[in-house]
Amino acid sequence: MKQSNKKSDANFDRRSFLYAAAGTAVLGSFKSKAGSDYSGISISKSLKPKEMPNIIIMMTDQQRFDALGCMGDKAAHTPNIDRLAEEGTLFERCYVSNPICTPSRASMLTGKTVPGHGLYRLYDNLPEDEIMFPEYLRRAGYKTAMFGKMHTSGRLKEAKERHPNDGFEIYKWCIEPYIHQDSPLNAYTKWLREKDPAFAEKLRKKGRSISRIPRELHMTKWAADNTIDLINDYKEGNPFFGIMSVFDPHNPYEGYPPEMAELIDEDKIEDPILKKSSDEPSPIAYERNRSHLGSIDNFSLEELREMKKNYLATIAFFDEQVGRVLDALDEKGIADNTLVVVTSDGGDMLGDHQLLAKGAFLYEQSIRVPLIMRWPSKMPSGKRVRELTQLQDLACTSLSAAGIMNEKIQSTMPESLNLAALANGNAERWRDFAVSTFRNTGIMVDGQYPDPPIHITMIRETRYKLIAYLNPRGSEEPFEGQIFDMHKDPHELNNLWDSPEHIEIKLRLISKLAGWETRQELMLGSPIGGDVPGAKERLDNRLEK
Repeated sequence: MKQSNKKSDANFDRRSFLYAAAGTAVLGSFKSKAGSDYSGISISKSLKPKEMPNIIIMMTDQQRFDALGCMGDKAAHTPNIDRLAEEGTLFERCYVSNPICTPSRASMLTGKTVPGHGLYRLYDNLPEDEIMFPEYLRRAGYKTAMFGKMHTSGRLKEAKERHPNDGFEIYKWCIEPYIHQDSPLNAYTKWLREKDPAFAEKLRKKGRSISRIPRELHMTKWAADNTIDLINDYKEGNPFFGIMSVFDPHNPYEGYPPEMAELIDEDKIEDPILKKSSDEPSPIAYERNRSHLGSIDNFSLEELREMKKNYLATIAFFDEQVGRVLDALDEKGIADNTLVVVTSDGGDMLGDHQLLAKGAFLYEQSIRVPLIMRWPSKMPSGKRVRELTQLQDLACTSLSAAGIMNEKIQSTMPESLNLAALANGNAERWRDFAVSTFRNTGIMVDGQYPDPPIHITMIRETRYKLIAYLNPRGSEEPFEGQIFDMHKDPHELNNLWDSPEHIEIKLRLISKLAGWETRQELMLGSPIGGDVPGAKERLDNRLEK
């Protein structure tokens, strides 16, 4: 395909993007979920109860991939997570399906992409007919428990009621320490009021403005205590599945026990990469000035460094609690048959690219997260996996580890793959690209969604990464985008979108992305359903000659 000049090379309008789908083969042949009755899925176990592993997922909120010692951060204090990486498998390139909490967590727990489960924005609610994978584990005989943050629906709905198919027998909810304290589901606040009524009242009055929550009263320790109780209650032949889901290191970054700050070496904190990417799409400037944390111009370099110190201090406290959980597994004597996972639901820019937290941008710091798994004798130790993985893979991985994954369940989550098989080198198939989407998902400084709406899709191959900023409905202007050579430009500073030398790469990635979008539409099928005429009701529409 020849282009007449550089301008035409660089500017692909929205119609060109959609036309590409027509000539792109659908990548994979997956069944539609439309009209499926997941409640009728039978659970058959290939393992005996004594063979079924316990599974623990320890999850942070808004932790970027590189904020760990084992990922190269010299200022981070994470000895327990680093040890877990030495004893298990570290997946270096794990991407979330969306940079914002709600869609990302919905993907992890349903095993689906964002279009697959249909929850697009921060305050959207997960459809009630969706089934989270712990429900399949519960049906298979697992004792299932959740301690802390769910956020698979908007927080207002979650404060009132549980999702009908979350799958947890034990449900101790707390979306964060500071809000929804009067929710009947808020188990942390109830515990805190019994343990220290005065501090509970102080937390209620001050909310997110409070800093330095004492260790013994901290939500992260509370979640770890409950996880340890789950471990100690284990009886042979009765496997358990638990999620320990904490709020840290989410902004405002200040709620860690004061002594944690002493573990962070300020001299080793790297300055944020304040250089902007060349030829940035216009929505990024909009986000930079209207971030939900305020404008980046309000923060000095010293304040950004202090922000990162606080961020690392909250992670250091989480790491301490991870160590307590690992010790409990050893003391109970069940570490060998327990799959342990450490991960997060999204990242945080911390000033890089002159951006804060997360939002309408898909740089690595925002969408790439830690993923470490340890399963002695079942997964290799000290291994680093560089293949592209996604957070929704934890669904297939957990169900496969339990020996209950079957063709029917897999058809409901076709883009969730088995990480243990990948680590062991026996995965039958694996993705050659990862995708992350932003569909006007986050909020601005005024608490409202962006207006005009911002819609972004990222596709990442091993080397190249393309980000398409799709135009609002009705726009005829060429849409903007970014392409980065991740081998030569890991900090994503040199945008190759307008580069004539990269036109073939651009076309190939757009074609792949269009194919992915088409596949998502086919997977969804008809959401309305209907009555297909039977043999007796059919009409003969043939024309006589």
